[in-house]
Amino acid sequence: MMMKFEEKHEGSERFVGKSQPYLGEKHQANWKPGANGKAEASVKQEANGNCDMPRQSLNTYSWQEIQKHNQKADQWLVINRKVYDVTAWANRHPGGRRVLNHCAGEDATDVFRAVHPNLDIVQLYLKPLLIGELAPGEPSQERNKNFQLVEDFQELRRKLEAMNMFSTNLGFFFLHLAQILILEALAWLMLRYFGSGWPITIFISFLLTISQAQSSFLQHDAGHLSIFKQSKWNHLMHKFVMGHLKGMSRNLWNHEHFQHHVKPNIDSKDPDVDLSPLFLLGDVQPIEYGKKKIKFINYEKQHLYFYMIVLPFFMPIYANMESMRVMYIRRFWGDFAWVCSFYIRYFITFGPFYGIFGTMCLIYLVKSLESPWIVFVTQMSHIPMKMSREENQDWLSTQVLATCNVEQSIFNDWFTGHLNFQIEHHLFPTMPRHNYHKVAPLVRSLCAKHELPYVNKPLLEAFGDIGRALKKSAALWMDAYYETWKHDAECQT
Repeated sequence: MMMKFEEKHEGSERFVGKSQPYLGEKHQANWKPGANGKAEASVKQEANGNCDMPRQSLNTYSWQEIQKHNQKADQWLVINRKVYDVTAWANRHPGGRRVLNHCAGEDATDVFRAVHPNLDIVQLYLKPLLIGELAPGEPSQERNKNFQLVEDFQELRRKLEAMNMFSTNLGFFFLHLAQILILEALAWLMLRYFGSGWPITIFISFLLTISQAQSSFLQHDAGHLSIFKQSKWNHLMHKFVMGHLKGMSRNLWNHEHFQHHVKPNIDSKDPDVDLSPLFLLGDVQPIEYGKKKIKFINYEKQHLYFYMIVLPFFMPIYANMESMRVMYIRRFWGDFAWVCSFYIRYFITFGPFYGIFGTMCLIYLVKSLESPWIVFVTQMSHIPMKMSREENQDWLSTQVLATCNVEQSIFNDWFTGHLNFQIEHHLFPTMPRHNYHKVAPLVRSLCAKHELPYVNKPLLEAFGDIGRALKKSAALWMDAYYETWKHDAECQT
């Protein structure tokens, strides 16, 4: 129930109403946050909760009222007890509009803090969207959440910030980029001095495959804004690595990947697990399909055609075609220009040795070799874990139950791009990956305190668990499917 104080917040109608765009197009194009020293100081004070300026009275809301505003055309969020109407801002959100919709009607404090490294600038964008705050008698989180767990996690984040765990070692990422460029240069040098015979072609294909896979991990770092302090340099690096080095759409990655991070393994919210009708995942979806007698294909064999279809064809066919399709439909012309630079570079570098058709075959071969590498690394930490409908759990539980780690070693760290620390990455996505191993013991301790599973596996076991999880889901579908047929047959007789 909404309770009103005498004075109405002045920004609620001016900026949130549909008739006026947020900040105005002119402001978005030309305004530089922080140019006004007083405004920047004020924002910093507000971000730290120490603002001494006179405070206007705000509308106050109960959780019951806030939870009603969870539709595409009506989206409210709660961040640090403040209520924001993000409906008009959603289509301009850099992470995509669906991310906000997935959190609508909920407390988004921890997810907001997790994905935004620079709070000073983000606070400036939040201020015009402010419409109120939680009523004094309302808890800071929804009542279904464990208050002590939330507090302990937020205290852990403050501790890690004090330990400078979010500070980047630029030398680490410079060496990572150097590795990628050296491998590509080495492939060209071998062709120049030894020719383009089959042995050399096979060898350089492996060099380029390593370069492509490591580029995937580097673009992942830049996409999460975990390399540079200033976001603009991370964005530029992301465009360069994703577009120029890999030949794929950066914006598509942003819109898909951040949904995955906000709601991992949540049906209808995480695009990474929305694989029907080709695959049925988890424990719930297979039983639902079975009871409805849905059989688009023979799901009993899904663990087999995962290896035969997904592993070799995901990167060269699906990912590239989807990238091209989305760039055209959504008119991501900037992405398109970067992708064109990838193909131009390959034709200039390898065209003299293989010709146009041969160079296209080389690109396809390299992406085919990269495909199982990337699929195994990205899926080993999620497909075997819990998948569910929306339960609106706290941030720590949401991430830990849907992810798992792989044991640390020098090889595992390199081979997975440090995504063997998937739990830490999901909890702190803007943290530089070279710090994951330092914070892992603290995360494990917090999980133990609240009796949350902290799963850590050997690498090969994690790979095998993908197939075992698919086989288990297929068995659940098969049991439900044939039980339904049997029941229907008995009813007819």
